[in-house]
Formats: sequence, structure tokens, C-alpha cells
Amino acid sequence: MPELAVSSWSLHRALGPTYPGLALTAGPREPRFPYGEGTLTLLDAPAAAAALGVRNLEVCHFHFPRTDPDYLRELRERLAAAGVAFTTLLIDEGDLTAPDPAARERDLAGIRGWIDVAAAAGARRVRVVAGEAAPDDGGAVERSAAGLATLAAYAGERGVGVITENWRQLALHPATLLAILDRLDGRVGLCADFGNYRGAGKYDDLRLILPRAETVHAKADFPAAGQLDAADFGRCLDLARAAGFAGEYVLIFDGPGDERASLAQMAGTVRPYL
Repeated sequence: MPELAVSSWSLHRALGPTYPGLALTAGPREPRFPYGEGTLTLLDAPAAAAALGVRNLEVCHFHFPRTDPDYLRELRERLAAAGVAFTTLLIDEGDLTAPDPAARERDLAGIRGWIDVAAAAGARRVRVVAGEAAPDDGGAVERSAAGLATLAAYAGERGVGVITENWRQLALHPATLLAILDRLDGRVGLCADFGNYRGAGKYDDLRLILPRAETVHAKADFPAAGQLDAADFGRCLDLARAAGFAGEYVLIFDGPGDERASLAQMAGTVRPYL
């Protein structure tokens, strides 16, 4: 039965600083401030999700200010206190399809480090980018599948699942994405993002990939503050229902207007599909 979730990205203005990079540090990670100082910390995010009536949380790797055992233990405690499950750690960096084997191994090592973070923090799964190569790169599908298989084996030993997404240029094309998944024989799942497809072929592309989706990024368009594009969002939700989707609808808000008010509006639209 489908459930509702929310991503830390949907609160990125409230969370403020980001901490990009795959490298893990013993102490605090280096912050950047593309969205200002923020009003929440990541440790506040579970309670913010619960206040929306949402009991599942995704976290972007760049929202972790620290990854030491004490911090991860406190995050687990905050999640438990809020009654919120940590569903997916979104690893937004790393190229499994880099032509240089040394670069691929460097990024694989970095992603493995974040899988360890996911396991320590109690995350159910990680989302890994399938690769940055162009779809016409003849070896990219094989390199992507090989990298994802390696990571799935590593994660499985730690009780963590691996999914990828229809994102970045390689996996944005349904045929290429499905070719990668076919080579993995169910070892890697899929997050289908409504908003990553645009234009006249959007709904046809979604129709192709939604039957494979383990989670959905329920991303809604807001042409203006408070004005959800209900026709597009509803059509995407109908396609997911028709595909028999039974995972988490993860609210993704990236529009103008108040984050939490807009998320509440989106949640009200999604709840009839649960």
C-alpha cells in the first residue's frame, strides 16, 4: 500500500546550508550557503515531517553537517521520537560511468562511505545516480550496471537497499534507464521522478518507467506561489496508480512560495492515492 514521504530537499530553504562533496570528515563538514542561514537543522527535520502528518523522510547527502557516530545516533533518536522512518539517503554525487577507471573507483569508494552512513543512521535504502555519461556512449550502460551491482552487493551486506533514478542525462532516457535495470535483475530499484521529464513526451516516458518504480518523487509544478498545477500533478498520480505503484510518494517541492504550506497542499492531493 502506498505511503507518504517528504524529502529534505523540499525544506532546503528552511534547512539553509548545504555540505556538498562525497568525502567524509571526522568532524563538521564544510558548509555553503546558497539558501541562506536557514531556520531548521537536519535534526529538526523529522519533527517537521511529522508536523505535516508525514511519517517517512528522505535526506539528501548534502544536508548532513556531520557524519560521525554521535551525530548519526542523535539523528536516529530524533527520528524515533518523531515516529518518522528514514526511508532513503539520496547520494547526489559520483559518476559510475566515468571513462577513467581511477575516477570511477574514487567515486565508488565515496558512495560506499555514504552507504555506511545510511546503515548507521537507519536508512532503508540509498539512491545512487546511474551515471553522467551521454546516452550515445556505447559502454555507459555496462559501466553503470557494473557500478550499481557492486554497490548493491556492498549495501546488501549492511542491510541497505540501492535504487537509482530517471535523472541526469544517461538515465533520463527511458530506454537507457530500463536497459540498465534489466542488466541488474532486480538488485537495484528505481525512483521515478515526475518532474524530471518535460515536454510533449512526459507522460509517455513516465508510463514506461512507473511499473518499475520502488519509490516516486511526487514533484508538483507551482507556476506561482500557492498555485499547484493540479492537472499535471493529478495526471502523474493517475499514471502511478495505473502502474500499480505501492511504494512511497515522496513530496518534492521546489517552487515559489512557502515550503511547508505548499507541502501541505501537495500532501492533500496525494492522500487519496494512498
